[in-house]
Amino acid sequence: MNEYRAFTMGHDGHITASRAFRCTDDSEAVVWAKQWVDGHDIELWSGERFVIRLDHRADSNERTKR
Repeated sequence: MNEYRAFTMGHDGHITASRAFRCTDDSEAVVWAKQWVDGHDIELWSGERFVIRLDHRADSNERTKR
């Protein structure tokens, strides 16, 4: 199991909340983190490794990956 943290990003670009959780891989973690995309972007990290930014304005099939 890998450790992840989902950060809720405020409209000003600052973190407003975070949630820690464990998943088997990045794909599972992205599915898990999508539930918090509700008017705010979510950044998903695994330790110091950036995984993906889930854009609240994007269609559910279009997400920004760095």
